[in-house]
Amino acid sequence: MAAEEPTDPVLAQRARAARWASRGQRLGYLLFTLSIAVFVFGLITGFSDGVSRMVIAGVISGSIFLAPAIIAGYAVKAAVRDDIEHGRPVS
Repeated sequence: MAAEEPTDPVLAQRARAARWASRGQRLGYLLFTLSIAVFVFGLITGFSDGVSRMVIAGVISGSIFLAPAIIAGYAVKAAVRDDIEHGRPVS
């Protein structure tokens, strides 16, 4: 079951941003994990150009997804904290 969207447009936008930040973090960490696995594979079997390219591509693409997702996640948390401190509804 999907969670109900808030009726306040600001809260709805914040909920969407939190979902996308979470997805971006999962994807970024997954790409880093795959890069580590390919790196270990390369250590065991010997590095080839393909293994090196896969590791580099995984680290770069993981960074592209992860860095903005972490920043967006912190922004959402800061906005919720600010709303709580000022007595505004957060859900």
